[in-house]
Amino acid sequence: MWLGDSESESTWSTLFKDLKLRGLSGVDLVISDNHSGLVKSLRRHSQGAAWQRCQVHFMRNVLDHTSSKNRKETAEYLKAVLYAETTKELSEQFISKFEKSAKKAVACFEDGIGDALTILAYPLEYRQRLRTSNMAERINEEIRRREKVIRIFPNEDAAIRLMGALIADFHDNWITDKRYLKMDIYHEWEKHINDPGKK
Repeated sequence: MWLGDSESESTWSTLFKDLKLRGLSGVDLVISDNHSGLVKSLRRHSQGAAWQRCQVHFMRNVLDHTSSKNRKETAEYLKAVLYAETTKELSEQFISKFEKSAKKAVACFEDGIGDALTILAYPLEYRQRLRTSNMAERINEEIRRREKVIRIFPNEDAAIRLMGALIADFHDNWITDKRYLKMDIYHEWEKHINDPGKK
């Protein structure tokens, strides 16, 4: 691991280049928020991979343009769209319902709903896990919780020791008894998509 001083496109590009040099290949799906530097870098370095915009971040983005009195109702409509099997009719209802009272929220919705529903192209068994970036956010929360205690690190090595130990612990849990996803169903689905004639 290494430290970056910002979330710029350049920083993210350095990360993805490093991952490729270490053997990352065959990326099918990437899940992230809509940070412009991150998304631009993803599209440059993971060409051909689908992008799932994190639905939690997407909801926050839309609700940021919603008045406090309409926030609860808007959130309920949004959840209905995001968790539906067929979304066209519900999306149209959302737009019709809020296009006058929350124009900016509707514009944000229209701009991002396609990327937030990429997951519908994947097997049902994986949608709950892959519709958000919660797994990465959980690690970020743990890092921030410990970082607040330290407040100021004396040098980069100190930061890497603390965060590296925490991430290594997460890794050990994942490979032993907390596997986030079992990919057997996905691999069978992928074979069918690539060669529908095979059973």
